[in-house]
Amino acid sequence: MTPPVVEAIDFFYLSMPRIEDIGDGSQDMLLVRVRAGDHTGWGECEAAPLPTIAGLVCPMSHSACKPVAASVLGQRLADPADIARISRDVRANSLDLLQAAHVLSGIEIALWDLLGRRLEVPVHTLLGYPRAYPKTAYASALFGDTPAQTEAKAAKVRADGFRAAKFGWGPYGRGEVAADAEQVRAARAGLGPDRHLLVDAGTVWGEDVEAAAARLPALEECDVTWLEEPFETGALRAYAELARRCRGVRLAGGEGAHHPHLAQHLIDYGGIGFVQIDTGRIGGIGPAREVAAYAVEAGVTFVNHTFTSPLALSASLQPYAGLPDHLLCEFPVEASPLARAATTTPMVPDAEGQLHLPDGPGLGLEVSPDDLRPYLRDVEITVDGTTLYRTPDLTA
Repeated sequence: MTPPVVEAIDFFYLSMPRIEDIGDGSQDMLLVRVRAGDHTGWGECEAAPLPTIAGLVCPMSHSACKPVAASVLGQRLADPADIARISRDVRANSLDLLQAAHVLSGIEIALWDLLGRRLEVPVHTLLGYPRAYPKTAYASALFGDTPAQTEAKAAKVRADGFRAAKFGWGPYGRGEVAADAEQVRAARAGLGPDRHLLVDAGTVWGEDVEAAAARLPALEECDVTWLEEPFETGALRAYAELARRCRGVRLAGGEGAHHPHLAQHLIDYGGIGFVQIDTGRIGGIGPAREVAAYAVEAGVTFVNHTFTSPLALSASLQPYAGLPDHLLCEFPVEASPLARAATTTPMVPDAEGQLHLPDGPGLGLEVSPDDLRPYLRDVEITVDGTTLYRTPDLTA
């Protein structure tokens, strides 16, 4: 049987009617559809949709700055090695296109989904895992504007059966040290003493080690498992210095990595205890699987990062699905109606707070074009009278 080739890549810019200035990445979405032969795969980029669409179709600037589509269309798609080869081509041919990693991520995820559907196996099987282990879902939410709001959120998380919760962004790190301590104490009070509590600083301190270290006493007092992204992804010296000052709390980071090397540097030189990878940023599922294997060898815990749709959630779990000792997974509990409308296949934790991967082929989820149509943005990119992109038909 002749292997299929990639015939079409469609990007869809979806958005809530109103975007708020908060740390909620589920307010818009760049949905990806890839077609090869009689098969279709779906993916999602964790990126601003408009510049990412431009990265797919932009005119060539030079030999190492080509549109991503040029390296993908017409390529054979018979096995995982083809996906790896396509990814290498994109990295080389779009080296100077800094949005390329985001563009590639959604396409690469869709390629895995398509290949799994074609071969009628889940993606994690294609990655070499004999089985997928359930993960302990941690409820991922923003800090409330006040400690009382945070405590109420934490109490609801506990009542909903979650065994762990993460609070981040909002006012945390932007005001006084005492105010941040009250937020963390409120989260612990609402969650109770027997649940994992995680805190996400959202890179708020840049590379200011002293500002981050001032928050450590409250984190240690409240038995916080990790402090996430105290600094920018590349601030390795700051990470390493803060890690040396930590006692019980560990550092987490890596969601900003757009290449496996960046995540590996955080492991090797940043002193992190948890490496968090977003398949929608790092280049897709294959590169995330590479980081997961590296983390195992380094004794660092791999965790997914996702704050958008179930499609992105399933993709983010595949790279470490078969690792029995890497158990925590991010589960957004405040996702937008857009994110919830993306698929018709539910992904929710069970009564024990465990999240199981779908067992269907590919990512195991069905995308719902009819439910997404109200969120579709009409976009056209034209250069010198030639239309490079026009919003495709979502339901075709």
